[in-house]
Amino acid sequence: MEIRTITPDEVKSKLENDESLYLVDVREDEEVEEGMIPEAVHIRMGEIPEHLDFFEKENEYIFICKSGGRSHRVCEYLVANGIPNVVNMTGGMLAWTGELKSKK
Repeated sequence: MEIRTITPDEVKSKLENDESLYLVDVREDEEVEEGMIPEAVHIRMGEIPEHLDFFEKENEYIFICKSGGRSHRVCEYLVANGIPNVVNMTGGMLAWTGELKSKK
């Protein structure tokens, strides 16, 4: 299954251009305590199945984790469950150079 991807720099550029993005950080609680992209919402990977009604089919969602692996699996899961407009941020937060907000 081919999942669309976006780089952290492309996400940062879109945010700097005031584009409206739906960013979902799927890392664990202790990981997001180190900081997350300010515009992102936090839904842990394990909680995605119980939040399927959160995702509207007409919106595009960009998924983020630490390195891009878990977010890729979340994208595959969502596509298999009828949520088609998903994008994986390659490199994850390890490659993010933009602003961070603390979840604490």
